Amino acid sequence: MKAVIPAAGFGTRFLPATKAQPKEMLPVFDKPTIQYVIEEAVASGIDDILIVTGKNKRSIEDHFDKSFELEYTLRESGKDEALKQIQEITDLADICYVRQKEQKGLGDAIYCAKKHIGGEPFAVMLGDTITRGKVPCTKQLIDVSKKYNSSAIAVEEVPNERVERYGIIKGRPVGDSVYKIDELVEKPSLEEAPSNLAIMGRYVLSPDIFDCIEKTKPGKGGEIQLTDALSKLNIIYGSIFDGQTFDIGNRLEWLMTSIEFALADEKSHKQILEFLKSKV
Repeated sequence: MKAVIPAAGFGTRFLPATKAQPKEMLPVFDKPTIQYVIEEAVASGIDDILIVTGKNKRSIEDHFDKSFELEYTLRESGKDEALKQIQEITDLADICYVRQKEQKGLGDAIYCAKKHIGGEPFAVMLGDTITRGKVPCTKQLIDVSKKYNSSAIAVEEVPNERVERYGIIKGRPVGDSVYKIDELVEKPSLEEAPSNLAIMGRYVLSPDIFDCIEKTKPGKGGEIQLTDALSKLNIIYGSIFDGQTFDIGNRLEWLMTSIEFALADEKSHKQILEFLKSKV
């Protein structure tokens, strides 16, 4: 299976930090956000990845490319651990790139991958969402997709005050934490929302989605919304992810996620905890 990672947005909620660098390259503790996403893909058995980029996204390509000068410097300096780390980044997967030439929405970004994907099911992993669990989120979705022979998306219960930030599903339980989806609504108000089950940035989709995107008219913000295209699929299932999802969609949540990952690191845990205690 191949994976598509949309990473073409301007990241306006992180300005001025994202004026000249992609939001997907903002570090969460010690890695760029998008590296966590690619590591999840690899852990799910995927090693053919297409990243949909845009202007000012060259640093994403540079990060996963080989750096002969840096490797030479680290080798000559005896910094073997750092050398191993950057070589592992280069060898993670086969990564290709295509540009979304206009900012026309997530649906359009996915459509840019049509030629690369061909006629097989594929994963979509948003470049600003990190997941953590015993079984990777994308692997869980692949299993659900195979079981029901259908497209599947990751969902999560969210508090009422966050409902309007996400695509929301209406569905019927068909198995353990799995719903057959009847309706999808893009960023509804709380009053309009059919549930509090939100789409959380991981999808396994049939190639039929490309025909659905072609038939989808611009929605909120004048963009082609992936949620609107998903609603045109004949059958689709939602699976509650057994793990944690970190939406790095704004500065506060990005910062809190970075702190949480730092606390989970054995080398930094004690010092970070002491620092936090001194400030509370």
